[in-house]
Amino acid sequence: MPIATVNPANGETLRTFEALDGAGIEQRLAAADSAFRRYRTTGFAERARLLNQAAVLLDEDQRDIARTMTIEMGKPIGAARAEAAKCAKAMRWYAAHAEELLADQYPSAADVRDSGASRAYVHYRPLGAVLAVMPWNFPLWQVVRFAAPALMAGNVGLLKHASNVPQTAMYLEGLFRRAGFPAGCFQSLLVGSGAVEGILRDGRVAAATLTGSEPAGRSVASIAGDEVKHTVLELGGSDPYLVMPSADVARAARTAVTARVQNNGQSCIAAKRFIVHTEVYDEFAERFTVGMNDLTVGDPMEESTDVGPLASEQGRADLEELVDDAVRQGASALCGGARPEGLAPGLERGWFYAPTVLTGITPAMRIHHEETFGPVASLYRVDGLDEAVALANDSPFGLSSNVWTRDQDEARRCVRDLEAGGVFFNGMTASHPALPFGGVKRSGYGRELAGQGIRAFCNVTTVWYGPEPVGATS
Repeated sequence: MPIATVNPANGETLRTFEALDGAGIEQRLAAADSAFRRYRTTGFAERARLLNQAAVLLDEDQRDIARTMTIEMGKPIGAARAEAAKCAKAMRWYAAHAEELLADQYPSAADVRDSGASRAYVHYRPLGAVLAVMPWNFPLWQVVRFAAPALMAGNVGLLKHASNVPQTAMYLEGLFRRAGFPAGCFQSLLVGSGAVEGILRDGRVAAATLTGSEPAGRSVASIAGDEVKHTVLELGGSDPYLVMPSADVARAARTAVTARVQNNGQSCIAAKRFIVHTEVYDEFAERFTVGMNDLTVGDPMEESTDVGPLASEQGRADLEELVDDAVRQGASALCGGARPEGLAPGLERGWFYAPTVLTGITPAMRIHHEETFGPVASLYRVDGLDEAVALANDSPFGLSSNVWTRDQDEARRCVRDLEAGGVFFNGMTASHPALPFGGVKRSGYGRELAGQGIRAFCNVTTVWYGPEPVGATS
């Protein structure tokens, strides 16, 4: 795939970039290694000062970088501005909390004595250069939620961004440089996917994090495993959205629309499978379908647009295959199910797809088990909570889940039994710097954000002092 900015709203190639050659990669790896040796000794106050300055600059750049993201991958412009604001918020959060999250931890005095020590504690140290292989769908947020904690822990970052968001990748490198981070602390590597293995195998790279497809995760995990390097993987999701009889159905249906089409439906944590109790199914289905059908599809630069184009022509083709396969096997489209008509002049070459609600899904259909990365919802009717939970868990993925109920027993049951990294009640899944984020099953392993995210790329060091004090002389 070429490294290029291609506007998905009209298919126009705006700018292309040359990939780094071997010498260029070597230069950047050497710079990262050199920067880590110096940067690792800085204190939390200095790291926080730099990260807070990056947040200030990002706020100042918000409108411009939002336009860049929208041009490169098609998200509505309002959502792009919100993404930039969220990134600045996360930077400030880690600047404020990193020292506390990585403070030395002390076992009880009894356990210290029982270990034979006069003193013992746990200390967190940075690992080194962390390679981040990141996707295009949240081109700022996916990076910042790795970079902010990694930099505050004393690591340095190497970003291999998706090939269709090169200008966003270069912006991020420039942002951290302008904020005052030492040269080499954060670098964007304009390389294709074929270069990842060599970079990850390099001894100067300590660990890797990847957000992306399951095949990409398998590849990075296998290489890192061969090199015995730590990884964090956030892969696909096919999140269930359960609606039970006690729910506020009108609110659940309104929220469901946003939960499905956020980021043009191209979000790992977007709700995708809507599992509704038969007692409220008809009301929910009607409200949800009307809401999806009323969305404005069009130019993502227009403030009034709800759903822009998919990020790539191949992405739309993949989505069409899933829908067409389901319809051929008996599924019905309550709305959508095709490319939208009546787009403004100039957008007919864009990669748009109409918001779609499918019913009559069966396990024989690909869409039952595969992730739909676009504005397509699968709607299921169930007779009770047991059936709802079983259907929710009938997926290879387990990123997050949504449950609408006012029944405490149902809530406790869902916390216990849903196979997911998160359970969100009476609302939609969202990420926040104070809450750990990640999944189970084929949605990956490890956690980003919160304390778990900053400790993910630390050397958890046991420090033990024997009965004889350090510095004692005979």
